[in-house]
Amino acid sequence: MEERLMIRQGLVHDAVHREPYMADILVEGGKIRKIAPNLDAEMIDQTKLLDAKGLQVYPGFVEAHCHLGLDGYGIGFEGADYNEVTDSLTPELSAVDGINPQDESIRLAMEGGVTCVAAGPGSSNVLGGTFVVYKTAGKRIDDMLVKKRAAMKCAFGENPKLCYKDKDNYSRMSTASKLRMMLKRTQEYLARQEAAGEDILKRPPYDPKLEALIPVIRGELPLKAHVHQANDIYTAIRIAKEFDTGLQLDHCTDGSLIADDLAKEGYPLAVGPLLGHATKFELKNKSFATPGDLARAGCQVSIITDSPVIPQQYLALCAGLAVNSGMDAFEALRAITIHAAKHIGVEARVGSLEIGKDADFVIAAGNPMISDTKIKYVLIDGKVTYARHD
Repeated sequence: MEERLMIRQGLVHDAVHREPYMADILVEGGKIRKIAPNLDAEMIDQTKLLDAKGLQVYPGFVEAHCHLGLDGYGIGFEGADYNEVTDSLTPELSAVDGINPQDESIRLAMEGGVTCVAAGPGSSNVLGGTFVVYKTAGKRIDDMLVKKRAAMKCAFGENPKLCYKDKDNYSRMSTASKLRMMLKRTQEYLARQEAAGEDILKRPPYDPKLEALIPVIRGELPLKAHVHQANDIYTAIRIAKEFDTGLQLDHCTDGSLIADDLAKEGYPLAVGPLLGHATKFELKNKSFATPGDLARAGCQVSIITDSPVIPQQYLALCAGLAVNSGMDAFEALRAITIHAAKHIGVEARVGSLEIGKDADFVIAAGNPMISDTKIKYVLIDGKVTYARHD
């Protein structure tokens, strides 16, 4: 028999309904099975009880863009695996081969209520490789995966220019041309494969870079674009339309300047990291007001830490700072739960408290978006992965 757990009489913030409500939540087999004002525990055999009276129950928090597990905690370059700096075009790489589940930063993220993240290559490269989505509890990444192929990382703006200015990429024009070149070559490569059919002698020579981009050309894997400035955001949109690809827009520092356009375009937006100085020219408009401005314009907004830029465990705090700068509190919660899950294509499993979804919870003595709130429990797939002992 699958283990049952009942979370009793917590104030539920499900990220679906604006107003919270008192309820019992029944968990079985790692999934949410029932949510109701009162469930009779005595009618359910072998049910463990978690008393949440006086506590607030949230979905596990979701990060739509980070490098958690690819940048080692306290070990410098030796633990840093989030950028491949030998080649500006590395779509064949996958984060699944670099994430270290034993890294301390993953445990800290989980204890901060972040139960699911999209992690992948950094922004040094025009094409960096494939992002994955995983849960923040476990010892083997294969067992932690929610989605092995979530998006193909590409980058615009200062980072690829600075990293490759002495090699082969000095300007924004070069970055755009290199991305177009790779997508066009993939179209041609795929056409030759399809024309050859089962005749292996007629098929083009195997090319791992182009093979990795075939799902992008087919519309199965979106581009995940590192974009800060407004002109870079528009270039990413222009190229996605040219090749009819999916697109996620990450960082969006200039988002407030073009909020009306972004609302019309309809692409998901992940905003951040917002805590800290504007360390580059393209960050000069960095503001905690941006998520609220975009949400009011009608955009689907996520808030991100870009961990390790901001430690992953402060994701909820970043949402709270956005509220302090004018963002609606319910939209801020959705920005680190269901909107983040939609951004990375895993909303059927995580991001809200609904029947049938994964039993990922944050149970706190108050609002986790306020800095002095204590998280009491974190559950992932129905199992308590953190319990605070005061």
